[in-house]
Amino acid sequence: MQRTRAEDSHRWGRAIATPLALGYLEAMAPRGMDGVVVVLGGGLIGLTIAHQLARRGRSVHVLSRSRSEAAGFVAAGMLAPHAEGLAGPLLALGQRSLERIPTWVAEIEADSGLAAGLRPCGIVVPFSSAAERDAYPTAHFGEPLDRPALERQVPGLGPRWSAGLLFRQDGQIDNRRRLMRALERACVALGVVFEEGSEVSELLVCGGRLEGVRRRRIEGSDAVLPCGEAVLTCGAWSAQLLPQLPVRPIKGQMLSLQGPRQALRRVLFGPGTYLVPRDDGLLVVGATSEPEAGFSAGLTPQGQRQLQDGLAALLPEAAHWPPMERWWGFRPGTPDEAPLLGPSPIEGLTLATGHYRNGVLLAAVTADLLLLQEPLEPELERLLAAFRWDRFGTPQADPFSSPSVTARV
Repeated sequence: MQRTRAEDSHRWGRAIATPLALGYLEAMAPRGMDGVVVVLGGGLIGLTIAHQLARRGRSVHVLSRSRSEAAGFVAAGMLAPHAEGLAGPLLALGQRSLERIPTWVAEIEADSGLAAGLRPCGIVVPFSSAAERDAYPTAHFGEPLDRPALERQVPGLGPRWSAGLLFRQDGQIDNRRRLMRALERACVALGVVFEEGSEVSELLVCGGRLEGVRRRRIEGSDAVLPCGEAVLTCGAWSAQLLPQLPVRPIKGQMLSLQGPRQALRRVLFGPGTYLVPRDDGLLVVGATSEPEAGFSAGLTPQGQRQLQDGLAALLPEAAHWPPMERWWGFRPGTPDEAPLLGPSPIEGLTLATGHYRNGVLLAAVTADLLLLQEPLEPELERLLAAFRWDRFGTPQADPFSSPSVTARV
């Protein structure tokens, strides 16, 4: 039996076996653990896939080291394909997910009995000039705003901003306090098995096909879990399990403040800082982007100052609101800041990772696309091809040497 791990990653110089059907999780004959699908990672993407599989009658086993460290618990919950200025296939993927989200949330709420916190509140993007506004990649999807219109949408907006765009179709969801809890309960209600405190240390492969995983439990014992179907949703930690994947951690720091209810009605997405108002007056402020930090834990004075400065520039009065929480997390970054979806180098292992700052937005469409059965519509086939894990060339090259594509960071 062949084992994949960080120290022998040279064994995976090329993808193994022929490309898999993207719908194999749904259509494949049951294998391993009597047809159980093993989800590696208990974050938002993993829970979403587990929930959708269970809704289709599949048995699901979720392995998670610690769900509390998942990006789904630390993100701000923006649903912003237009406000973030996405382009190309990533914009198309985001738009498709945005359309699906109301139905997806309704399914979660029906299965869990909990509200997931969806708010189609619209997002305002401010600019220092009309020329900057008009050059924004997604400007044609938004409503142009001059300074008086900006002030009507965002009372108390800082004086630096003279123009803006309103994207009424974008919004937010309270992932940190509501969505993740509702997803967990929905999964449990449908019979999903959770194994918390289990870190997957190896993928066990024979003849190019997944045969099982070795996991290390929190008390220190090791055990092998046989499986023929698994989905890798390990986020920023994905390359530790499969080193061929071009995924690295991008640390982000955030904070929250308690403001008056309805003090800010829309999400405010500025350059480097965004403000996400919850319905109870809580204001989430994010987020730093620190690729050089690796997995370095903890808050830093520099990161917190950046957030405070960005907050003061966008909404000066909010800088005086009392702080509630400060936290950090690790986004799974890829060279083009787009996810890795579909077949992996190992037959039987599907990828759903690398969502970077759009994991909350893309969770619904990720699960949908991985559960589609062939034959795929040509449009979907082209869309999914844009998110293949090996789109960056040979594994020996450094895919992170090219510049990123985010319009406003």
